Amino acid sequence: MTGLFSHPKRKLRKLIKQGDFEEAIALGNSMEEKHRYDPDFIFIMASIFYILQEPKKTLTYLDRVLEINEYDTDALGLKLRVHQHFNENSKVIECCKKILEVDSDAYDVRAILNELEKK
Repeated sequence: MTGLFSHPKRKLRKLIKQGDFEEAIALGNSMEEKHRYDPDFIFIMASIFYILQEPKKTLTYLDRVLEINEYDTDALGLKLRVHQHFNENSKVIECCKKILEVDSDAYDVRAILNELEKK
């Protein structure tokens, strides 16, 4: 038997795209033990909670992604946005600097950093 069950992350993305977040969370929770070291899976879970505007849960998942790869620019970018929500400028600056270490052409990140360093 193949299909969606052999590609559980694809199933999660499909549920998110359909807006079925409760089912996506339930599926993600059931898969979490098996995929606890998979940064893609963990980022998908963080994204669900970001969409649902649950910043603390989002940060929990993003921190797990960054434990695996501290320079994951997607996770750092999302973490930057969550810290902006909380007005935690020092953490936003830290995220910006890490992103720029990896991608010096991230002009939007550079603009955020320049704006915060002026304050």
